[in-house]
Amino acid sequence: MMVKPTLLVLAAGMGSRYGSLKQMDGVGPNNEAIIDYSIYDAIRAGFGKVVFVIRHAFEKEFREVFSKERFGGKIEVEFVFQELDYLPEGCTVPEGRVKPWGTNHAVLMAKEVVKEPFAVINADDFYGAEAYQTIGDYLSQLGDSTDRYCMVAYNLNLTLSENGTVSRGVCGVDEEQNLTSMVERTKIERMPSGQIVFHDLGEDQPLEEDTPVSMNLFGFTPDYFTHTENYFKQWFKENPDHIKGEFYIPTMVNKLIADGTSKLRVLRSAAQWHGVTYKEDKPALVAAIQKMIEEGKYPAQLWK
Repeated sequence: MMVKPTLLVLAAGMGSRYGSLKQMDGVGPNNEAIIDYSIYDAIRAGFGKVVFVIRHAFEKEFREVFSKERFGGKIEVEFVFQELDYLPEGCTVPEGRVKPWGTNHAVLMAKEVVKEPFAVINADDFYGAEAYQTIGDYLSQLGDSTDRYCMVAYNLNLTLSENGTVSRGVCGVDEEQNLTSMVERTKIERMPSGQIVFHDLGEDQPLEEDTPVSMNLFGFTPDYFTHTENYFKQWFKENPDHIKGEFYIPTMVNKLIADGTSKLRVLRSAAQWHGVTYKEDKPALVAAIQKMIEEGKYPAQLWK
């Protein structure tokens, strides 16, 4: 039985490096945000609902912009909240903690409203229509399956910034196209020589152009929430850095794969990823969207 998957948008992070509520920042010709393009692509790919993970601090302004009416009633809209003290039973906020608990804690916030296969995206990444179609097709045929997850991997060379280093989850993939490992590399850039390297280990380590990397475009079934809640408690106990430690999606995914609980299919996409890691990245994204409009991939006005 085909199901309409849900899109879970992680929008609680305010984009500290970028310096504003960049999720709301206009990049299209009529001030459309990256989120608008994500939802437009998701509707075309057969998604039936979008759930935003936000914070109460900017709930009013966010709701005013991203209401169901904005999207012409073409997709259901729900809001859930990520706050420091929204923790599983037995966990309490340690003194001095101000940072959010990370991307996988944000996913857990949607446990009560997501009952179907779902895709997770960052609010401030432009993934491309092909990526939504790829993951939407996979999720829609999962039915009542459990522990069958997926992600869309991008070629590393399509995800770099010309304005500084980037962090990427470098993926190991087996012959059946299942994920074997995901290692976060935090300082990746293209050198003047043309070689892509990462600097995490002190000396430059080369990476191939087509290295599959994660851009936080994952697909899960609802049982993932149960795994997350259970493991968060263990992670919380075992993680000594309670002031800054973060519970990321790859943290959970790597555990489930390592202990054989789940399989995660790596779906490859030829889509060009665009993001706004740095303020200086924005003009390139605006130009890329304009070019796609000229090529007929998007209408000039998304929601008219």
